[in-house]
Amino acid sequence: MNKTPIHTDNAPAAIGTYSQAIQSGNFVFLSGQIPLDPSTMELVAGDFEARARRVFENLKAVAEAAGGTLGQIVKLTIYLTDLDNFATINSVMAEYFDEPYPARAAVGVATLPKGADVEAEAILAL
Repeated sequence: MNKTPIHTDNAPAAIGTYSQAIQSGNFVFLSGQIPLDPSTMELVAGDFEARARRVFENLKAVAEAAGGTLGQIVKLTIYLTDLDNFATINSVMAEYFDEPYPARAAVGVATLPKGADVEAEAILAL
């Protein structure tokens, strides 16, 4: 099996023992992104909508570093610490994705790294 790590300075550096993404064949597995500003490695200021946008911007940067686009994501998993933000994540997601949308799960969780309230990971098909 061939595993090629993907890295970009346009997305937050890994804060643990993982790669931003791994390419294997025509698939790229994007690690979870929380709303960290890649230049400061701090959570972005603002409301939930601003944090959701940062998550998708981070995913976009990693997808582009792999030679792809958000439009090539086939599976998306979103983790929310408050499912009351479900409508907002849908609204923000519609700004970044066109139909047909990727397969998706939205999962309610108790906590996320660095106290974030949203995280998303994806599988991209090149």
